[in-house]
Amino acid sequence: MLAAGQRPVDVSGRRQRLDDLTARYEMPPDVVVEPVDANGVAAEWTTTPAADPARVIMFLHGGGYVSGSIKSHRHMIAQAGREAGTRTLALGYRLAPEHPFPAALEDALTGYRFLLAQGFLPENIVLAGESAGGGLAIATLVSLRDAGTALPAGAWCSSPWTDLEMSGATMQTKAAVDPLIQGPYLHELAAAYLQGSDPRMSMVSPIYADLRGLPPLLIQVGSDETLLDDAIRLAGVAAAADVRTTLQVWPHMIHAWHLFYAQLADGRRALAEVGAFVRATLGRSPEIR
Repeated sequence: MLAAGQRPVDVSGRRQRLDDLTARYEMPPDVVVEPVDANGVAAEWTTTPAADPARVIMFLHGGGYVSGSIKSHRHMIAQAGREAGTRTLALGYRLAPEHPFPAALEDALTGYRFLLAQGFLPENIVLAGESAGGGLAIATLVSLRDAGTALPAGAWCSSPWTDLEMSGATMQTKAAVDPLIQGPYLHELAAAYLQGSDPRMSMVSPIYADLRGLPPLLIQVGSDETLLDDAIRLAGVAAAADVRTTLQVWPHMIHAWHLFYAQLADGRRALAEVGAFVRATLGRSPEIR
């Protein structure tokens, strides 16, 4: 399926391709979807019948800071919320090249502060991100910590992109088995997002950040990903900084495999693990859904 079509050259075509890739997955009829303006950032709530209205996953989508949207990831984050028994708030943060660094980070911080202003307690929030959104989630945590803002209870990073210099060994060793993400494409995306900024800045490549004081992390990555080393190195940096860290490497899984959970048993299992992490982090016992 992924190899069936070539990646468009133009930005608008690439954005449409990702939206179209997941358009085949219908939203279950019991999911309530509600657009919202999160203090100037486009956002969307999803809620399932068993969701605790006081608890929320705030989600930052993937797409290399250039593509991806609320629409492309809607079905997946709604399922994660179902597994966790929470509401979800997905942010449509600004994209490069029209809005380079630090626009995405600014929007992520705005979204989190929107939740606080809405009355959500930090201990009832889990921050989440996939791919670029995973790196963005860690940068958001570090920025909140440095600003003295109360941190969320935990964070889930799926296939996180944490090194915009692309120095991980698996960028080459896994290139033959990763059907989604390759080094040359990532260099294009990084250039569009950075527009001359240093790729080793901690706010764009959080493997170079001081992660002390961050909340518990769940990091999930597939063994067939070129970004495998990004996840492994993030876990190492977090562990060395005394952050409670769970690293899950899923054999033979590809980049962002959660998106295909409707077709992929390990996608469903991975989201169930996310639900268990969120419930444990927020102090809730697993329930039958």
